[in-house]
Amino acid sequence: MSARSLFWRKPIAELVPEGEGTNTLKRALGAGDLVMLAIGAVIGAGIFSSIGTAAAGEVLPSGEVVRYGAGPALVISFLLLGAVCALAALCYAELASMIPQAGSAYAYSYATLGEIIAWIIGWDLILEYAVGNIAVAIAWSGYFSSFISAFGVSFPDWLTHGYRTALLSSDPAVHGLLETAPRIFGIPVLLNVPAFVIVMLITWLLYIGVKESIRANNIMVVIKLLVLGLFIAVGAMNIDTANYTPFAPNGWRGIHQGAAIVFFAYIGFDAISTAAEETKNPQRNMPRGILGGLAICTLIYVIVGVVATGLVPYQQLRAADPLARALEVAGLPIASWFVAFGAVVSLTAVLLVFQYGQPRIFFAMARDGLLPKFASKIHPKYRTPHITTVITGLVVATGSLVLDENEIYDLTNIGTLFAFAIVCIGVLVLRFKEPDRPRPFRVPGLWIVAPVGAAACIYIMKGLPVRAWERFGIWMAVGVLLYFAYGFRHSLLRRRGAAPSTERTDG
Repeated sequence: MSARSLFWRKPIAELVPEGEGTNTLKRALGAGDLVMLAIGAVIGAGIFSSIGTAAAGEVLPSGEVVRYGAGPALVISFLLLGAVCALAALCYAELASMIPQAGSAYAYSYATLGEIIAWIIGWDLILEYAVGNIAVAIAWSGYFSSFISAFGVSFPDWLTHGYRTALLSSDPAVHGLLETAPRIFGIPVLLNVPAFVIVMLITWLLYIGVKESIRANNIMVVIKLLVLGLFIAVGAMNIDTANYTPFAPNGWRGIHQGAAIVFFAYIGFDAISTAAEETKNPQRNMPRGILGGLAICTLIYVIVGVVATGLVPYQQLRAADPLARALEVAGLPIASWFVAFGAVVSLTAVLLVFQYGQPRIFFAMARDGLLPKFASKIHPKYRTPHITTVITGLVVATGSLVLDENEIYDLTNIGTLFAFAIVCIGVLVLRFKEPDRPRPFRVPGLWIVAPVGAAACIYIMKGLPVRAWERFGIWMAVGVLLYFAYGFRHSLLRRRGAAPSTERTDG
């Protein structure tokens, strides 16, 4: 096989559901449903957790500044990200209307850029779903601890902080756990047990089959919005305008690096593209749902950022539960408890959604022959991808025991931004290669939107620390090695022996 076979594309005809109306999902979602799905998927650990590091920055115990915070200028970081994500969202909308299949960036890349790129994106999406869920679980643990403390219940600190969290924390009390925690064979026992437990419980639920509905999602969205509304209302009445000075303590560097950190708050909007097959009139409703959801989330984020940085000095937001901590520091313990409760509910839902998604990415890749067959097996009773569900759960639960959430944010953000950039490039390539193919939705000004979208994603990636790039490079290298060790030889597309890239358009 020649090197060109690495870039063979899977025919769009195989990705588009056959027999429209016979063997397809029911088109029942309108623009409003998609907006609610977007809010449900996007609002989670980012706004409830990473906002603190984005505002205050990250400082190692040695005093070394890993990245600078935006301070009160965090609102500019949110606006910048909203614009960048809107460019990527337009590209997602065009591809989703052409390829209405669950699979998101993996399926799009297979149809536009070829198998090797699809593999890389599939491998990359693990960072968004599985690795990202480690950070969500750690954030859940922080808010859960705040919630139960109102009832006088608390766990020893060495059972709620992972080893890496203590090692990298600039908080003397947390870093001091390295010396005060119990030891086994001289090694301090530092385990985030609540994070481990919640992941395993959700894994068990997904194993036996949990079906989510629009109604359930809407209820969770309402809880999220009520909690954030409470934070905004109570916090706004206790703002000290002196906290807004200096507005941008680290200049544009802080705004840029703050945006790179808090990008975690926007992860999830791309999941809406997988609902294309179930959307009524996707040409109209898909872009409205994606862009409408992004606009609402951006507005909420800006308001929350204004209130949080005005409530307390931005340096005090550096915590696993920054919104609850801000209210507590401001002397509002009751409001802090309600925010912690809402965050626990919200983050549980996010954990469930992302833990649900990762096994299905493995399933799609295995169905194409790029992963072993066991990854595509379905439980005979529960009709779930049970093997990959268990594997994903064990990996996420184990990681949440010992890792630090800020490290996870970096790796997840760089991986997701990379996927967004590839989607922007992919829609441009497909316009060039198959200009006559029917497109229910066309990106306006594509030749500007797509290149600028890809460049903007790369620019945000540059705001992440060097360690994130190093780990991302290692992750990608391992993925490429796995592809040539297995996927290259077992690809069903390659076994057919014909180059699908020669496929003609339908129009």
